[in-house]
Amino acid sequence: MRLFTGLTTAATLFLSSTALQAGTLEPQVMEPPVVIIEEEPAGSSISPTFIVLGILAALLIAAAVNNSD
Repeated sequence: MRLFTGLTTAATLFLSSTALQAGTLEPQVMEPPVVIIEEEPAGSSISPTFIVLGILAALLIAAAVNNSD
């Protein structure tokens, strides 16, 4: 009976020590994750295609004016 009492005491001490190391009953404070939002640079309001077409049209008009002289 003495061996059984000793084993019971050892098991009780072992279980209580692991329960104490597991933590407390207080709620854990979780920090929110840090999110970095990268903003894209502002684009041009006019499409580059329209700029190229405008320059090409201006060159064609200038060539047509010079040829009519």
